Amino acid sequence: MNENLFASFIAPTMMGLPIVTLIIMFPSLLFPTPKRLINNRTISIQQWLIQLMSKQMMAIHNQKGQTWSLMLMSLIMFIGSTNILGLLPHSFTPTTQLSMNLGMAIPLWSATVFTGFRHKTKASLAHFLPQGTPAPLIPMLVIIETISLFIQPVALAVRLTANITAGHLLIHLIGGTTLALLNISTMTAFITFIILILLTILEFAVALIQAYVFTLLVSLYLHDNT
Repeated sequence: MNENLFASFIAPTMMGLPIVTLIIMFPSLLFPTPKRLINNRTISIQQWLIQLMSKQMMAIHNQKGQTWSLMLMSLIMFIGSTNILGLLPHSFTPTTQLSMNLGMAIPLWSATVFTGFRHKTKASLAHFLPQGTPAPLIPMLVIIETISLFIQPVALAVRLTANITAGHLLIHLIGGTTLALLNISTMTAFITFIILILLTILEFAVALIQAYVFTLLVSLYLHDNT
């Protein structure tokens, strides 16, 4: 019980060298490239899920926005697989690091904003000042809209970090409580163990939902700028 509560969020090292890059690259091994004329069940389910998500996200986009389909599908697969692998015992979840999530959010958000200013300059600038705004409020509204624009990537990263970190902390706390109650009350320990199982199932759902929400918000930013 004396273990640091945040020890599982420390970037792992091997022989003094960080191995975060290897951990980030590992999920790509779970999605093999089909090399057969007739695929097996695993690859068939994988392709069906990708096509389903792609149709749902790309339905609102025009031709320019649909060119992002490969990147968005790669993003949701990477975040989802990383979140799920992080639920394994003695594992490390890169998406609990705010620096990594900002590293994904800022470039994607910047690309959508630059795309909007390049192809829809007038419409993009019009977002800073709603039509019919009284003259005295123009400077204040421009400042507010500018701040809200720059907050978008921070909100993306913080949302993903907070949800994944909170779930891991709850699992850690309830797991420690279950072990501590084994010597005190077996019935109470059994109840907390059931709660731990239910929470773990919930975290699997949260891992996939957060990957979908992150990618969907990037897709909506892209839709507003194309």
